[in-house]
Amino acid sequence: MPSFEQARQQILDKVSALRAERVELAGAAGRVLAEEIVSGADLPPFDNSAMDGFALRSADCASPARLKITGYVPAGGLAEKAVEPGCAIRIMTGAPVPEGSDAVVPVEETEESGGEVQIAAAVRAGQHIRRRGEDVPAGEMVLWAGTVLHPPAIGILASLGRREVEVFSRPQVAILSTGDELVELGEAVGPGKIVNSNSVALAAALRSMGAIPVMLGIAGDDPDETRVKLSEGLAVADALITTAGVSAGDRDFVPEVLEGLGVQTVFREVAIKPGGPAGFGLKDGKPVFSLPGNPVSALVVFETLVRPAILKMMGHSRVLPVTLRARLEHEVKKKAGKLFWLRVSLERREGEWLARSAGDQNTGIQTTLLRADGLAMLDAAATRIAAGEVVEVHPLWGEEHRTEVSTVEASLRQT
Repeated sequence: MPSFEQARQQILDKVSALRAERVELAGAAGRVLAEEIVSGADLPPFDNSAMDGFALRSADCASPARLKITGYVPAGGLAEKAVEPGCAIRIMTGAPVPEGSDAVVPVEETEESGGEVQIAAAVRAGQHIRRRGEDVPAGEMVLWAGTVLHPPAIGILASLGRREVEVFSRPQVAILSTGDELVELGEAVGPGKIVNSNSVALAAALRSMGAIPVMLGIAGDDPDETRVKLSEGLAVADALITTAGVSAGDRDFVPEVLEGLGVQTVFREVAIKPGGPAGFGLKDGKPVFSLPGNPVSALVVFETLVRPAILKMMGHSRVLPVTLRARLEHEVKKKAGKLFWLRVSLERREGEWLARSAGDQNTGIQTTLLRADGLAMLDAAATRIAAGEVVEVHPLWGEEHRTEVSTVEASLRQT
């Protein structure tokens, strides 16, 4: 039974990024770049004004000066003449700087009357001019494979004239829940039955990170029915997730069915709690994750073991979360032997993070996970973690859902 760190590394060692595909730039936001982008042109493509004002010669303005206005250059236009000594040309932001000028004075720093402009102070050569290629010179590497295409990256690709871009494919991940007690959402819940919430929650987690869930539905506690569903998932998806049927009960036969379908088992258990009966295997390079049926355990295993693997399949270069260090506000006792994921609420106070239990840690209590900001990692060998001790916290639920925690992650990356 591997430790958490060993299990996560074994998964990541065996998972690879998916194939690349070309998509239109307009639909590439959030995707991961699969090619290197070298600029084919200078950005900006010409010297241009950074302000609305007047283009002039700094030599004419070593001290306050009065200059004759001899032209106008709008954005998108060109000057009809060069700037001559003792003259200035009105210019708009983004317009090409006229020949002969080497500076721009903002309009708010001037006074205009009678076809002339008064410059109140000395002018520095080059001021308020954006030079050709100062942002990106032609031939420079702009973006690397593995870059997440956020709005600034999309913007610079558009500036370079890229209508299409090569990105890693979004993985299709099949989800199968097992158990005779399950009914689908919207169906009548009879005596002894519960709603199949695992598939819905896992699908939401996958969608939130850009993956594509493939819903296989429910397989009852029957090997043949389970085999049919799992075969379908392995045939149509890039990865497969199952929930329940992985413990040691007489109806927990998911591992055996998977092996019968040619899935090579890497491990069947992990030294963690909750989520110990979690398995991982491969079928022709496709990862197969076997999660516990308990909703809390299933989501904890997804966040800590499955999410990094899916991110790697999507081409992300950073797949592990930036964890936080937080001081426990109360004592916690646990059994030795397994890493314990303590569901915690976080609070920022006097320059540090404080963590406290988010509620009843029984894995049947879903509302504790609902209230949790993160999972505190309590060392496997420990039996008692004293109040005031600093613990490492795995933030929930991915960057796209974090607020204050996201801010702390950003500051950690910068340092």
